[in-house]
Amino acid sequence: MANTTKFSVRVDSEIKKKCEALFGKLGMNLTTAVNIFLRQSLRAGGLPFDVTLNVPNAATDAAMKEAEHLSRDPHAKHYSDVEEALKELKR
Repeated sequence: MANTTKFSVRVDSEIKKKCEALFGKLGMNLTTAVNIFLRQSLRAGGLPFDVTLNVPNAATDAAMKEAEHLSRDPHAKHYSDVEEALKELKR
């Protein structure tokens, strides 16, 4: 048997249940999933995924602000459904 140790982690019980179900579908238990995470962290030299504040870039931010402005503009063209908008695009 490998040289292993135990450690405890406090986690929200609902998150634990959901993760156990998810990892079970992937054919592993929570211990295996945590070990994969830890090994990937070592390989990556940090967290094995980006940790960000999800701040949009300038172009996305401008597009979101424009969409918000248009949604409030009573003079902007509005469509009742996607088909109507597609017909307009094909003109």
